[in-house]
Amino acid sequence: MASESKDEVMLWKELLEGNKDAYTAIYGLHVKAMYRYGMSLVSISEDFVLDCIHDVFLEIWVKRDRLTVPDNIRLYLFVALKNRVLHLLKRQERPQMFVVQDDFEDLWSDPSAEDIQIQKEESVNNEAMLNRLVLQLPPRQQEAIRLRFVENMGYQEIGQVLDVNTQSANNLVFRAIEKLRGWIMLAFLVFQEGLF
Repeated sequence: MASESKDEVMLWKELLEGNKDAYTAIYGLHVKAMYRYGMSLVSISEDFVLDCIHDVFLEIWVKRDRLTVPDNIRLYLFVALKNRVLHLLKRQERPQMFVVQDDFEDLWSDPSAEDIQIQKEESVNNEAMLNRLVLQLPPRQQEAIRLRFVENMGYQEIGQVLDVNTQSANNLVFRAIEKLRGWIMLAFLVFQEGLF
């Protein structure tokens, strides 16, 4: 993922100085991605994820005089969100339910209106199949795949979010892709043989 623009770094610095408009701007820039990531971690409810996001931003505001500008703002926010979610789950304020949801569309990047018209029939079927297959992966591989292909993070950033080294992050994504590729090939062969 590309590093933040100078404008965003300036907003963060202004936030740390107590500028509420900068605080609101940072929130607006990242809340959608944080929501997608939070919903990929737990499928409890939207309210739970939104509460965790708001907790993260509240803590940033309260502790702003002790914070510095992170190297990567989005990565910092993702790690903070994950820590908050895990903290609440460990306290058993909510039952732990790692992703088992059937509906996964919101986690994938939104295609343009033109793309939807051109590819609608094909993509609906393919995306639905891919989403079902992703849900069959172990939770860590699901998370690694989402961070790589939905949030466009590099392996070093994925490693930081998952608290593993860069090579392990690379391995998680590679294994997930290989597993998905194998399942897709199997489905194709079964379909070709008329067994499906």
